[in-house]
Amino acid sequence: MGKTIAVVNQKGGVGKTTSTVNLTACLHDLGLKVLLCDFDPQANATSGLGIEKRKVKHSVYDVIINDIAASDAVVSTKFGDVLPASADLAGAGVELISVEQPNYRLKNALATLKDQYDVILIDCPPSLEMLTLNALAAADEILVPVQCEYYALEGLSDLMNTLRMVKKRINPNLGIFGVILTMFDGRTNFSNQVAQEVRKYFPGKVFTSVIPRNVRLAEAPSHGIPVTAYDKFSRGSLAYRALAEEVRMKL
Repeated sequence: MGKTIAVVNQKGGVGKTTSTVNLTACLHDLGLKVLLCDFDPQANATSGLGIEKRKVKHSVYDVIINDIAASDAVVSTKFGDVLPASADLAGAGVELISVEQPNYRLKNALATLKDQYDVILIDCPPSLEMLTLNALAAADEILVPVQCEYYALEGLSDLMNTLRMVKKRINPNLGIFGVILTMFDGRTNFSNQVAQEVRKYFPGKVFTSVIPRNVRLAEAPSHGIPVTAYDKFSRGSLAYRALAEEVRMKL
């Protein structure tokens, strides 16, 4: 049975979707069976793997709200399988309030797929609300991207409080798989200082591989492909390949 990992940070712009997309592709390249579950209404992870989000027959919204079988919504790509998102997901938080066991809709859906994959990565929305709670209920562990910038640690205490609440009330076995340092600029003392602070905050949980600031990482999504396909020799591509090796060792 595979491991389900929620990629989560309520701050936007930390490299959460970039990390989910590129880890999916890199782990797939390493021979693992990977499913990316796009649980963000912006659906950027869906389009980041080349899927036209407006043309999908069924999305994860249909799975959790309309009881469509998860297997019927999965789309296969050459970079890994995707349970796509759509704009409809934006209203799902409100709709979930009126359904039975609202916090476990995604967990129940992914349970039907778990045996088919080595790892399921859930791209969470940049907020701590009903959709994120569903993702945390479904996950075995969380993966936290943290940008090496001024407000890096701001909000992490909120995330840890949410994690404790989820462990207490919803998913007692939820743990921290690891922390990814993103947008790292080794030329500056500041990035190194932030990295040091994050390692103190999450002792033993921060991956050795760090993700640099890299223009190719920013350009790849507009082409609907991961950075490894866009420019396989870029610093961003090499960093995610190294990170994927570390992730594989922990699975």
